[in-house]
Amino acid sequence: MGLSDRPKKAREPLTELALFDYATASLGRRAQTVAELKRKLRTRVEAGDTGEQKIISVIRKLKEYGFLNDASFAADFARLRQENDKFGRRRVQQGLMQKGVHPELVSSTLDVAYENVNEEQLARAYIERKRIAQPKDKKEAARTIRRLIAAGFTPPTVFKVLRNWVPDEDSLEGLDAGEEA
Repeated sequence: MGLSDRPKKAREPLTELALFDYATASLGRRAQTVAELKRKLRTRVEAGDTGEQKIISVIRKLKEYGFLNDASFAADFARLRQENDKFGRRRVQQGLMQKGVHPELVSSTLDVAYENVNEEQLARAYIERKRIAQPKDKKEAARTIRRLIAAGFTPPTVFKVLRNWVPDEDSLEGLDAGEEA
C-alpha cells in the first residue's frame, strides 16, 4: 500500500487571518496572478458565499499592500520569457492567458515588451539557446519549423530565418505551402 492509496483527510477551512497568512506565504514562494491565487485559496475555505467573501477580503488586502498586482506580474513575466527563454510574442501571450491575466492587460503589456524587438533576431537567439541543429532534409526542416512556431514565432519569420540558415532551398521546398496555410 503506497502513500497515494490512503484517503486524504478533509482539511479544516481557514479563518480569514489564516487565509491571509497562507496567501502571503504562497506569494512569497512564487509570484502569482489574482486568478491563480483565487484558485489556490478556494481549496482552503468552505464552499459558498462565506468562503468567497473571505477570498475577496484577502485579495483586497493583498492588493492594498502591493503584494498582488497583475500588471507588474505580466510585465515581469513577459520580460523574463523574452530575455531568458527567447520566446516569441505568441508564446508569452499564451502563457499569460493561461495564468488568468485579463486579455486587454496582456495585449498592452506585450505591445510594450515587444515594441523594439526584432523577431528574426529573437528567433535566431532561440535557435542558439536551444542548440537546434541545421536541418539536413525536409523532415528535420519541418521539425525545426514546428519548434519555432511552438516557441511563439510567426510563420513568415520562421521561414525567413530558415531560408537564411539553410543553404539549399530543396529541403524547404514543399513546406512553404503546407505550413503557412
